Formats: sequence, structure tokens, C-alpha cells
Amino acid sequence: MEIKIRRLPKEKFPPELMEIPQPPENLWIIGDLPKEKLIYLCVVGSRKFTSYGKEACEKIIAGLKGYPIAIVSGFAMGIDTIAHKKAMQVGLKTLVFPGSGLSKEAIYPKVNFHLIPEIIKNEGCLISEFEPDFKATQWGFPMRNRLMAGISKAVLVIEAEEKSGTLITARLTTEYNRDLLAVPGSVFSLTSRGTNRLIRQGAVPVTCAEDVLEALGFEQKKDDEKQAKLFEDLSKEEKMVVDLLRESKPRDDLVREMKMPIQDANSLLSVMEIKGLIKDELGEIRLA
Repeated sequence: MEIKIRRLPKEKFPPELMEIPQPPENLWIIGDLPKEKLIYLCVVGSRKFTSYGKEACEKIIAGLKGYPIAIVSGFAMGIDTIAHKKAMQVGLKTLVFPGSGLSKEAIYPKVNFHLIPEIIKNEGCLISEFEPDFKATQWGFPMRNRLMAGISKAVLVIEAEEKSGTLITARLTTEYNRDLLAVPGSVFSLTSRGTNRLIRQGAVPVTCAEDVLEALGFEQKKDDEKQAKLFEDLSKEEKMVVDLLRESKPRDDLVREMKMPIQDANSLLSVMEIKGLIKDELGEIRLA
């Protein structure tokens, strides 16, 4: 797939970015801005994420499937990349704001360059106010963060240490009068010190997708509607597990009946639990 960088005409700038105190002078884009009216949710977090942060990010974004929401993030390694990938996996568009120009030589981080064709294929885009060959610098990231906060209706912080660039985005969120959401974490976790402090300072605590949907102003689907939607797009392996779980079973018995390598079976069950398809209660597995 050919990757084309275009300069966006000023009349096509997202209107939300023209409302912030320092609107961008120029914007370059790969792909296209969504044509339909979507609500932009910015998801940011630590590069040094934990398994808890990854699971929380994936589970929350998976729960937004089917809603007119696009996920905004910064392309950094860690929670940003997890957010972009999960959004595409569940059919949500994603807007990427790298802290660099958009050329192959400049894009940061280079390890994510391979995601660009997938982002375009999924009708997402990459946006930068920097010249295409601009290499990432320390001062470029706070500038990028203001665009991410500015374009979004709300910003969700998954994990952040006490001194984290993510907290710059959080501060700008409140300055721009956007909603600030944060996932609470363990008091013993360094990567949750920042988020726990944000909640103490007034950020909305988020523990599930429903909390995000409520913050974004969506009317919640009834439980039976939600449950039916969950089971719409099962893979062949997931259908097999659902068929085996007509009644709850001990995890070991279920794994045995799945007739798969133990590692693959446990991995499948973990993914199904994150999706909200099954529940593991003290080693007993049942349908959610």
C-alpha cells in the first residue's frame, strides 16, 4: 500500500483544534479524517505498562465496540500502541498523533511504522503539525499532547507514574474543559500513582467500558442487548468454549475438554474473560 502524506487545507482542520488556545498553523495527514460524526476519546498511559494496564485498556476499548467512537492516541510504545491496536481489532477508527513528522525516516517510534497500512485500511489516520521530516524531540511531545487533548471530548488515562508525560495531557484536558477519566490502580503500583492522584484531584474513576460510555453521554444498552452483542462475532474456538459451558465447570476440566495445548487453551480463556464472554470465579468457569 502506498503511504501518501498530504497537507491538510485549513478549512478541513478538525473544528475542535481551532478552539484551543494555540491552534495548529499546519497539519499533515496520512489517511483521512472520519467522514461521519464520531466522538473522539483519547486513551493514554505509561510506556512502562503492567499486565493490569494492558488488560484494562483492552477490556475498556472492547466494550466500546459498536458505538460512534474513535480512539485518539500518540503512537508511543506501551498503552498508546495497545489502544490503537485494540481499537482496530474491534472495528473502531483510530486517530494517531505521533510526536514527529510523518515521513518514513522521521516517524517515531520506527518500530510502529508497520502499523500505518493497517490504520489506513481501517479508515483511520495519522496527523502531525510538524513538517514531514521533523525528528522527534523532547519539546515536540507536549505540543503533540495538546492536539490529542484538544480534539477529544474526553481523555482516559490508563496508567501513569507520578512524573509522567501522560500527566501533561491530563493537565491540558482540564485546561481545555474536556472530561478527564482515569483508571484507579493498586496503591503499591508505581504506574498507578499518577492515575490515583488524578482521581484524588477530581478525575472520573473508570473501571469498565460502561463508565466511559456514561461519561461520553451514551444511553446504556439493556443487559440482554449487551449480552447478545457480545456473542455476535465469536471465533470457531470461542463458539466451542461456549458450547462446552452450558453449565459452569472447573477450569481444569474445561481445559481438558477443549482438547488444545494447555498454553493455547489458557490464552483463549483469558481473552474471552477480557472480552466479558466468560467469568472465572475461584477456578470455576461460567458464561458471563
